[in-house]
Order: sequence, then structure tokens, then C-alpha cells
Amino acid sequence: MSFDDKTVWITGASSGIGAALARDWAGRGARLILSGRDEARLGEVAESLDTETLVLPFDVRDEAAMHRASEEAVAWHGVDIFVANAGVSQRSPAVDTDFKVYRDIVEIDLLAQIAATQALLPHLVERGSGKLVFISSIAGKVGVPLRTAYCAAKFGLIGYADALRAELSQSGVDVHVVCPGSVATDVSRNALTAQGERRGKSDKAIDNGIPPADAAKRIVDAIELNQREIIVAEGMEEAMGELRRTPDQLLDQVAAMVAKGYMEKMQGE
Repeated sequence: MSFDDKTVWITGASSGIGAALARDWAGRGARLILSGRDEARLGEVAESLDTETLVLPFDVRDEAAMHRASEEAVAWHGVDIFVANAGVSQRSPAVDTDFKVYRDIVEIDLLAQIAATQALLPHLVERGSGKLVFISSIAGKVGVPLRTAYCAAKFGLIGYADALRAELSQSGVDVHVVCPGSVATDVSRNALTAQGERRGKSDKAIDNGIPPADAAKRIVDAIELNQREIIVAEGMEEAMGELRRTPDQLLDQVAAMVAKGYMEKMQGE
């Protein structure tokens, strides 16, 4: 597909993968809507883009603000592609981790992404086209130590996306799941500790990870090819992701169930 004259809305767009995706899509002719908590940093990203851009700052946990942003985004130019990218990671053993950390990470990385998608769904379904892109993780495919809350949220995001893809398979709306491995961002510095504080330091694997611009290009290239599950990783992380990749045949089988009236039969019982 061509991204010329398409509107792409990205949450978590102030830095890292989100900002890199914005720059890549802008280079392919798309308009951008940028969301996140830090309005100043969103503004800096917007200024770096050679395209029409709308900045909609809000905290993904503020559902009322999110709904207002959705209405403004749709009123601007409509939304062709929505990227659920906002999130926070974790670095703490389960035995030491306050339960509040689990609540916070699941709320930010899973529930807020579902809430934003649900708010936008009627718009996409009514027009019969569009793309939903969920940024999960290799940790959404493979349980990784020190990330029990993060894995729970990212596994859950893939489950929601896969079920939603099946439901929307006859609607013209595509659903993509992205599973990055180590990408050179501030994800580890911003990760939550056992007490819910910002970790403040990075990991060697992250620092030596895929440059964000390279990761963004791989993601957008794969979306352009309409790949449903996109693994962006290298080395052992790539091998783990490929080992746990959902086969296309299985995704096709579930979509075929919907095409044959599975949802209507279940709702009629």
C-alpha cells in the first residue's frame, strides 16, 4: 500500500520507536498525529517532520482525555493507521515486586491500549478500512526474567490483537502485531523497579540493540506488505521470537471461521 495522504496516529511518540516510526512514515508521505505525556518533546518530534502534523498530548491512563483526543483525531483528517505504542517496562524479580507495579504496568501497557483502540474502532469499521498496529515485544511471546508484569501485559496485548483481527477479518480493517527485541531506546532507563520507581540506568543489550530508525523501517516495510505478525529482533531474541511465531495458517483458519458465520452462530445461541 501507499502511505501518501494517509493519517497515522502514534501513541508514545515522543521518543524511541514511536518517534522513529513518525519520522519513517513522514518520509513516505503520511500525515502524523503524535500523542504522549510530554507535550514539549512531542513538539520537538513534530518540528523534525516534513509533513502535516497534529500534536495531541495526554496520559494514556486518563480515559476521558483519551476519548477527547480520539474525537479530535477523527475530526482532523480521520485516522487510517493507529499505532498503540505507549508503554513502560520492568526490571525486578517477582518475589520482590510490589503488586502496585503489576497494576501500573498492566494498566499502561495493556488496558490503556485496549481502551484507545476501542474508542477508535467504530470510526475504522464504519469506513471499512484502516490498520491497527500493536507494539508488543519478544517478551510478549517468551517469558523473560525480571519482567513478569511486562510479559503479562505484552502477552495480553497479543491475545487481544489476535482475537480482534479475527473479528475484523471481514471488515477491511487490518490488525498487525509487532514484537521488537532489544532496540536502542530509553526503555530500560524508564523501566519500573520493584517499588515502582524509575530504574534510571540502561542494559548492555539495549544499548547495543537495533537503532530505532532501522527498527522503524522494518516495521513500516512489513506493514506495507500487510504482514500480520512482525518480529523485529536479532540473534537469540530473533530465534526465540521465530520459535513462538503464530503460524499464518492458524491465523487464516480463525479468519475462515469468522467468514463462515462463527460469530453470528455464537451470538444466536
